[in-house]
Amino acid sequence: MASLYRGAVTASARAVYARRVDASNPSDIAHKIAELRVEHRDLDDAIARLVDDTESDEVAIKRLKKRKLWLKDCIARLESALIPDEPA
Repeated sequence: MASLYRGAVTASARAVYARRVDASNPSDIAHKIAELRVEHRDLDDAIARLVDDTESDEVAIKRLKKRKLWLKDCIARLESALIPDEPA
């Protein structure tokens, strides 16, 4: 499986992605969004390959899908941080 997807879903990997992004710096946020989108795309490709493989592990596919969903949520949170607050 490591050859299909280079990113391991571990607690240490989540700690790396949970690193703080400077919310006052839009370029940092945009850079992090770009990184997460690349990983999201990679996961999409890896999942597609595993689904096509008849000998693939269903648990591994589920883990990758959960990781992909988690990345999507992170991207959405960061994108919402780019939208400026409007005064009421």
